[in-house]
Parts: sequence; structure tokens; C-alpha cells
Amino acid sequence: MLTYTNPVYKGYFADPFVWEFEGVYYAIGTGAAEAEGTVDEIAKLRVFPLLRSFDFVNWDFVDNALLRPDPSLGDNFWAPEVAYCNGKFYLYYSVGHEDKNHQLRVATSDNPLGPYKDVGEPLVDPDSCSFAIDPHAFRDDDGQWYLFYARDFLDTEGGVRAGTALFVDRLQDMTKLCGVGKVVLRARSDWQRFLANRLMYGEHFDWHTLEGPCVRKHAGRYYCFYSGGRWETEDYGVDYGVADSVMGPYSDVGNETGPRVLRSLPDRVKGPGHNSIVVGPDGQTEYIVYHAWDVNMDARRMCLDKLIWTPDGPYCEGPTWTPQAIACKSI
Repeated sequence: MLTYTNPVYKGYFADPFVWEFEGVYYAIGTGAAEAEGTVDEIAKLRVFPLLRSFDFVNWDFVDNALLRPDPSLGDNFWAPEVAYCNGKFYLYYSVGHEDKNHQLRVATSDNPLGPYKDVGEPLVDPDSCSFAIDPHAFRDDDGQWYLFYARDFLDTEGGVRAGTALFVDRLQDMTKLCGVGKVVLRARSDWQRFLANRLMYGEHFDWHTLEGPCVRKHAGRYYCFYSGGRWETEDYGVDYGVADSVMGPYSDVGNETGPRVLRSLPDRVKGPGHNSIVVGPDGQTEYIVYHAWDVNMDARRMCLDKLIWTPDGPYCEGPTWTPQAIACKSI
């Protein structure tokens, strides 16, 4: 029986995305340099730290993944995710200048460890969408791929809040969107507030944030997990919306008092969020992988806990900070 204790990787590792390929687990995330817009020795040539694990418990840094693209795109790189299709790996990410003018990009590699090279074009036209982050590629049962991501909205019609929220578009191929996008979810609750009276686009807004989409199909329905609120605070956590169709409409009714999947534990774990979901070594138990702050707010680090499905919806057995057992295949 294997056990782990969160965090499972001691280095700075935000927005963790974990996937399994040919019996090996890989993780990619936002490192300290990417988050801060600095260039350390490793990041001179490549960005985004890559980890590897042969048992889902012990994680080791291997290299950085993405060959550094055109410097004019920006120096802050956020929330990478990898999809595998027809023998090729696709790394989706955003790049911008601090927290402004982020655009979605994609890079490719023939190897899960890279190096990944940017294809040279944005996924979403920056002239029509000046802020887009957190791309998440989802493959439906029929083989069609979709890209979920977060972008800004300024309207407040129908009780929704101005701020960053979730959007989806169908992928024409793995490097091009169809342009038939739809809104997935908008913020409508106080716990999703990022900052009151925030200056954005030349005006002041009571700004709310939904970000980090991650989609799972369960029992014929589509669950879009997301993180809401301000990422440095105890209000930040993971919730979900559910739909009968991949393009929606989605509903997150029932979360009015706070996130239902992951939330802070006072004096233990702060700001758990920006999750991915992966099946563990037993081939059936699902785990939610997320970042969280320690109580001193020193760094966001990678954690994992079991994801449980109930008739009332999904929830997580966490965040945990004590030893946990990993379900493994019986011999």
C-alpha cells in the first residue's frame, strides 16, 4: 500500500495538470519564474516545470517543457495543460504582461517531456479578446475536442457579475478553434469576488473570477470544475457546473454559500484550487490534483486527494495534510 502526504512536491508548482501516458504520470504547472515574470537559469531557454512519477506518489523534476517563444508576447506564463492526439502532444497555455493582455497559445511535441515548440499563432484573436487564460482541452466520447478557457466579461445582465468567467469553443483541429464559442458559467455569488472597485478597462468594477476549468464526463453528464474567488485568499476554492451537453447550458446552482468540492481549512490549508483530474494507479479511483498554500503563504504547491461521486454531485476528500493511502491494483 502506497501512501502520500500533501504537498506531494515540495517546490513551487501552481496550476498543476497531471496526465498518464503509457503507465507513467506527468505533471506540468506554473513555476515561480512563470508566475512572477522572471527568468531563472532554467527558464532562460524553456518555461513551465515538468515532473514525472512512476508510482503517482514520488514526483521528480525533469526539465522545463516549452521552448521560450517570442519575447514580445510577454513574460508571464500561466496554467499549462497537455493533450495527446494522434501521436502528438499539445501544450496549451497563456502568456501575457503581468496580469494583462494574456493570449492563448499552443505548442507541440512528439514526446511528453518535450521540448514543446509554439505553433506561431494565437488560438483566440487578441484584438477581439484581450484577456484569455487557463485553456483546458476536453475530448468527448465521439472523439471531438473542445477547448474550455477563462476570459473577461463586463456586462451584468441577469444578475451575473463583471469579471473573468468560463467559455468553451469546439476545436477544428488541435491548433485551431471553430469560432462557435459559448459562455459556460458566469460569477453570481459573493464568494467568487476577486476585488471590489477594481480598475479594469478604464472603469471600476466589483470584479469576480471563475477560472481553471477542468471537464469530466460522469454518468452521461458533463461536469465543468472551476476555481472561484481570489487566488491568494481563504475564500478561493473549487466548485463545478453541470450540463447535459458539452456546450451547455451549465448550471452551478447550489454553491451560493461557497465552493462545494474544495475549500480552505483554517490554520491548515489555504486557497486550494486550479485542479485537474486523473485516474490513479488502480485504474479506477479518480484524484483531483490542485495547488494550495501552506499556512505561511510561502508558495503554491501540488496536492492530490480522492474525488468522490455521489447522487448529489462530486466532492473531494480534502484538502488533506496527513498521510493518505493510494489505491493500487491487486496482484
